Amino acid sequence: MKVKTRFAPSPTGDLHIGSIRTALYSWLFARRYNGKFVLRIEDTDVERSQELSVKSILQGLKWLGLNWDEGPYFQSQRLERYKEVIEIMLQTGNAYKCFCSAKEIEEERLKQLSEGKKPRYNRFCRNLKKKYSSNKKYVIRFKNPTFGKVSFEDKIRGKITFNNFELDDLVIQRSNGIPTYNFCVVIDDLDMNITHVIRGEDHINNTPRQINILKSLKAEIPIYAHVSMILDENKKKFSKRNNSENIIEYYKKGFLPEALINYIIRLGWSHGDQEIFNISELKKLFNLDTISKSSSAFSMKKLLWLNKYYINTLPSSYITNLLQDYMKNENINIANGPNLKCLLKLYKNRYHTLKEIACSFRFFYEEFELFNIKEVNKYLISKNLYILKNIYTQLNELSSWTIKILSEFFNNQSIVLNLEIREINVLLRVVLTGNVHSPNIHSIILLLGKEKTLLRIKKAIFFIQAKK
Repeated sequence: MKVKTRFAPSPTGDLHIGSIRTALYSWLFARRYNGKFVLRIEDTDVERSQELSVKSILQGLKWLGLNWDEGPYFQSQRLERYKEVIEIMLQTGNAYKCFCSAKEIEEERLKQLSEGKKPRYNRFCRNLKKKYSSNKKYVIRFKNPTFGKVSFEDKIRGKITFNNFELDDLVIQRSNGIPTYNFCVVIDDLDMNITHVIRGEDHINNTPRQINILKSLKAEIPIYAHVSMILDENKKKFSKRNNSENIIEYYKKGFLPEALINYIIRLGWSHGDQEIFNISELKKLFNLDTISKSSSAFSMKKLLWLNKYYINTLPSSYITNLLQDYMKNENINIANGPNLKCLLKLYKNRYHTLKEIACSFRFFYEEFELFNIKEVNKYLISKNLYILKNIYTQLNELSSWTIKILSEFFNNQSIVLNLEIREINVLLRVVLTGNVHSPNIHSIILLLGKEKTLLRIKKAIFFIQAKK
């Protein structure tokens, strides 16, 4: 059997962590068995579907490297095919027109509830002989079997069985002529020869209905695997409506695709005690047998740890290129400062994300207009004016600009000014970077260069003098 999986998001919201995990599992399973991965956009919900969401889905998958072999297919472009199959089902008696109004169905539902029954359509029109006017609105329902059971062997959860009597005659075409999700997905899986359907556990109740439709069409039933939900840090399920953060937001926050893939794969799947995986390993190791039935909990702390690991272990040239693009998007001109690769080599082990790095490196490439007010009140004060003037004068006379000479210079200044070297360093951090926290001040001065260093010290001197 040639393995063929699919990822079939609806473009009604952002592509969140839970959706991406489903896509990743489906993609890896296809890659593991040299199969094909299909991308399908389920956009029959015309009112809620958004073109922006489609672009976001494509952008997110491309960023993570989850390339598809077929598609993207759009359900909205396959309406004639769905209607063709529905017409065949009407002729074979596997579907029927239902003329019951929404009001009648609601009244019946309330009656069933009052009698302590599970509400479902009462199948009034199932064997209807009465002829209605062609102007009368109707939906089309699937004629679900009313006896027996439907079972399937879930690759994650084992055997699952439903009584057919408990299943409704679901609507497969709305009164506006648009087929419904549960029907379209069946025809798509059939036409596209999908062998394995990997999706969220919220689809378990849809599966017996979809299997019965496939059986009515005498089609082969795919293998199903329903993955458990992912809980956010507040123990709530990730969903489009509640806490869905577009996967592209992780890019904007400076996460690497390698880190996100590695983190997401471990939300439910394991291979012994191994924590770190590259894509090549995952393509060889991934299977459905070790996916947990239990919910997984999202941890930003763990994701940040992984991201820092990848920043420090992936090739420097690769990280430099990513950071260069990221800083360009942040409107930071890296031509106005030191070599980015040199900066990374010195400081990358301090940071968790590309965003942190870009923010921390910004002062190397841009002049800051304002000092941190808290640091101003503490350090840019009259008593430090003499210190800065003396350092400016002495630095200006240096003929060589190396880390050794700078270290010796500030050690001498500590003696001349009768100050601890730590006090001088903290003051210069505020003056040169705008913040009290920064990497080693001597390396910062070296990389800023003599001209920028002196310019910023002079700026601080003028700032203090203007406050008097």
